[in-house]
Amino acid sequence: MKNSEHKVVLITGAGSGIGRSTAHLFSDEGAKVIVSDVNEDGGLKTVEEIKKKKGDAVFIKCNVSQEDEVKRMIEKTIEQYGKLDYAYNNAGIEGTRSSPVEMTSESWNRIIDTNLRGVWLCMKYEIPAMIKNGKGSIVNCSSIAGLVGFEQASAYVASKHGVLGITKSVAIEYAKQNIRINAVCPGVIKTPMLDRFTKGDDSMFAQMNPMGRIGRPEEIAECVLWLCSDKSSYVTGQEIVADGGWVAQ
Repeated sequence: MKNSEHKVVLITGAGSGIGRSTAHLFSDEGAKVIVSDVNEDGGLKTVEEIKKKKGDAVFIKCNVSQEDEVKRMIEKTIEQYGKLDYAYNNAGIEGTRSSPVEMTSESWNRIIDTNLRGVWLCMKYEIPAMIKNGKGSIVNCSSIAGLVGFEQASAYVASKHGVLGITKSVAIEYAKQNIRINAVCPGVIKTPMLDRFTKGDDSMFAQMNPMGRIGRPEEIAECVLWLCSDKSSYVTGQEIVADGGWVAQ
């Protein structure tokens, strides 16, 4: 029996990068996958790739910063598959790099609304669905920027620190209801977001990493799979750092 046979998993930000790799891994492990993204083309491509491998996946477009869209996403998930077992709240944006003095309120709000408010809204509607099952597992995507600071990225850093805070607090609240909530903190990973940030030249980050390389999306996906599965049944309120040793320096 595969690791996630008969499970239903919702993955936000699954139209590219880590989200797409995680969707593929869960499908390979037998799960039915809800692929969600604000980018319809990317999300549909992920679904198409999964179906080519005979997997079961559907796309639901959603801007996680909008409560009505998140609510509808969960409703459609239940309509499609009848339940929700796992969720990976992965959707996020890097925003524009600038100092806090130069940053506009619009830029700050956009980053916080997507990266932090989006995680809260997703849990707000995922948790009741999981309670109906009697159990569930949620993984929120933070970052090494949730553990340390980075110049010219105060809003992003604040949002990712906030993800860890809300993860720990909500995990305590729902532990007795068999809902486990954890976070993953990726380091520098080869994704479209990194390509936008580095303009295609990520050699500097590889040189700065103790392992001498940047990470692969599938390496984060494996962490998410483990955190969702019963193999981590006594783990809740924790952050798993997958960064090649970056923050250990």
